[in-house]
Amino acid sequence: MATSFEYSTQARTYDTTRAASPSVTAPLAAALGAPTGAARLLDVGGGTGNYAVALAEFGWRPVVVDRNRAMLEVAVDKGVAGVQSDAAALPVATASVDAVVMISMLHHVPDWRAALGEARRVIRPGGVAAIMVYAREHLFVHGIEDYFPTTQAHFAAGHQTRSELAEVLPDAAVSFVFYDDQIDGSLAALGRSPERVLDPDLRRQTSFFEWAEREQPDETARGLSQLAADLRAGHRLEGRHASERAAIGDAWLIAWPAGARG
Repeated sequence: MATSFEYSTQARTYDTTRAASPSVTAPLAAALGAPTGAARLLDVGGGTGNYAVALAEFGWRPVVVDRNRAMLEVAVDKGVAGVQSDAAALPVATASVDAVVMISMLHHVPDWRAALGEARRVIRPGGVAAIMVYAREHLFVHGIEDYFPTTQAHFAAGHQTRSELAEVLPDAAVSFVFYDDQIDGSLAALGRSPERVLDPDLRRQTSFFEWAEREQPDETARGLSQLAADLRAGHRLEGRHASERAAIGDAWLIAWPAGARG
């Protein structure tokens, strides 16, 4: 899963600002349903294993699959199994796992259709895939991205649209994810408390700002200055796109097949 995000570097500090958010784990666990027996789950693109560890607490037996060895080593140190592999070519037998999760990673996968096909291939009959995605539409509801138009356009090109996702998974159930916390440190989560974006340690561990500060430093500096000024003036950034956010959420949780587990 090729990406512009420097995960080998980020692996050393990723968990200092990013962890599993209850705003994600609750709907994720609901979509997966209660596991039975030693239910095997693949966390594809699972990075340092934060969500795999959280799902283990629900009774799943997770295996983190990630292309980046440095991130994967951190996950393994937490006691979960790990496999180094690309999401578009999983080294897993057909119909051999009970569940697959992909959490905020599909926009980093060039051949994302193949990755979704692999998820469907490895799930046994009656199993489920739960995919948490930021679609292209979500880049225009968080508010933060508006301050950085070049970076916003760059990331929009790499995010799937609602129609593209529906085309690949037409029989899936879609629910909304709303962040009530900033625990997982994603840009969407930080947008609930926009002042936190002004903290360089927090923003640089998002792929959005990792790219922005490297590729568009002047625009990034201008955007941060304007954001700080707006916040000092008392502007409520999180309400700027409130109606759009209410209509599509901060992210989508896509469950395939729909209703597979209760």
